[in-house]
Amino acid sequence: MAMTKVEAAKLTNDMLLRGVIETVVKESQLLARLPFMEVTGTSVTYAREATLPAAAYYDTGDSWSEATPTFTQVTANLKILGGDADVDNFLQATYADPNDIEAEVIANRSRAVANAYGDSFFNGDTGVNPKQFDGLTKVLDGTGQEFAAGANGGQLTLDMMDQVIDLVKPGKPDAIFLSRRTRRKLSSLRRASGNLLETGVDDFGKRALFYDGIALLVDDYVSDTQTQGSSGAVCSSVYAVKFGQGEGVLGLEHGGIQVEQVGELETKDATRWRIKWYAGMSVMSMLGVARVKGILA
Repeated sequence: MAMTKVEAAKLTNDMLLRGVIETVVKESQLLARLPFMEVTGTSVTYAREATLPAAAYYDTGDSWSEATPTFTQVTANLKILGGDADVDNFLQATYADPNDIEAEVIANRSRAVANAYGDSFFNGDTGVNPKQFDGLTKVLDGTGQEFAAGANGGQLTLDMMDQVIDLVKPGKPDAIFLSRRTRRKLSSLRRASGNLLETGVDDFGKRALFYDGIALLVDDYVSDTQTQGSSGAVCSSVYAVKFGQGEGVLGLEHGGIQVEQVGELETKDATRWRIKWYAGMSVMSMLGVARVKGILA
């Protein structure tokens, strides 16, 4: 069963681990919403639907023809993500509350882990770094689920926003991810049209912006330095994403986020903690994601 990190935090009795998971969720709007499926082994192979079976009309007595959908077999691998956090023994011994300094050091490393996953989710490319997983930019490249604002980039329009939403089927995306720069442009477009972006309360009780009822999530790893045609390192993208097993994007993991006390270090007066996560990402249905790329400032 797929489960978000918010739900996972509720199920652990380990207060340190719960704190790490809650830090990760607060750091990343993506990880607060992305459901994760537990994987046994180092990878998972699944069938991604490619085409639907054809249907036809028949007269009485006609011979019926069989039609089957076609699938593409996809393998998604787990990657090893994490880092070590060293707590200085002197600071811990002399600090007013020794738990505070330890918690702060572990929290800082946890935020780094969350940021690294978010970066790979959008920008990961195993051709560049085989230690990470392929992100949405790589997965969507060359598919019918993306389009460019222009051959050499172009300005974002409201029509483009509607088009990228319509590429996600069935229904609407669960979220739209964009950069801060693109969010400002979208707000400007709505003001110019005589309407403001919708505001409301998201699933976590926080004030949020919406477009056509879909949550707009600013993520700092949606890059503003992408290339489109002759426009080099100045473009951005908007990603429309549906979450869930069988219909959109799903996180993969084995054992969840783990926190281990490595112990006392030999070369310095410190205690080492290790945060590690065997994690990955899969696009279960290509119709669950879409992208408009080449957006200029």
